[in-house]
Formats: sequence, C-alpha cells, structure tokens
Amino acid sequence: MAKSVHNTQASSAAAVQQSAQKVSKAAATQAFLVKRLLNSYTANTPQSIKLIDAYLLFVMLTGIIQFVYVVLAGTYPYNSFLAGFGASVGSFVLAANLRMQINPQNKAELNISPERAFADFAFSSIVLFGFVVNFLG
Repeated sequence: MAKSVHNTQASSAAAVQQSAQKVSKAAATQAFLVKRLLNSYTANTPQSIKLIDAYLLFVMLTGIIQFVYVVLAGTYPYNSFLAGFGASVGSFVLAANLRMQINPQNKAELNISPERAFADFAFSSIVLFGFVVNFLG
C-alpha cells in the first residue's frame, strides 16, 4: 500500500514537472512573439500612425476609467456618464477611421490625402463634441 502511494506521488510530481515545463515553453514563446511584434511595430510603423495609436490608447483608457467609476460610485449623474462615455467611444471610432485613412498600406483602397482625412476627423470631432455638450444639458 505504501509503495502504491509513493508511486502515485512520484507520477503526480512528474506530471506537474512536465506541465510546468510546457507552461514555461509557452511563456517563452509568447514573450518571443510579443518582442517580435514590438520590434516590427517600431521599425515599420510611421510616426504619424504611432501618434494616432497613442491617442487611441488614451481614449480607450479614458472610457475604461469612466466605466469603472460608474460601476464603483454609482450612476447619479447618468447624463454625464453617457456623454463622457459616448465621447470616448466616438473619439475612438473617429481616430480609428483617421488611422485607416492615413495608413500608407491602404492607399490602394482609400484614395484620400492625409490633409483631407485630418480635416474630416477634425470636423467630425467638432460635431461629436457639440452633441456631447448638448447631451450634458
């Protein structure tokens, strides 16, 4: 009986060790892929696209912070939450559209100059924030 328990414990320890090795290999592979992605992004992405990506990250984090605040603190000024969250989502959509229009890889499909794309973004943002301010009441 004691020998059976010892064998079971030994095989269980071996299985845990194999599982840990698989996890460490998977983590190393993921780390390699993330590093390769970041190196490719920094080497091949134009500066204007990186700037838009930073703005997209900022707008996304702003929306997440607003949502977490409403979940934790409550929804008393509900119009304010809807206006702020709508502004975050709208700004994200408009900036993603700007990124698609400015990206040099999309020149074949979208024949829009960067100046025209930015003018569309600026005008649409003014309209969006006009609605947001009007919604605040």
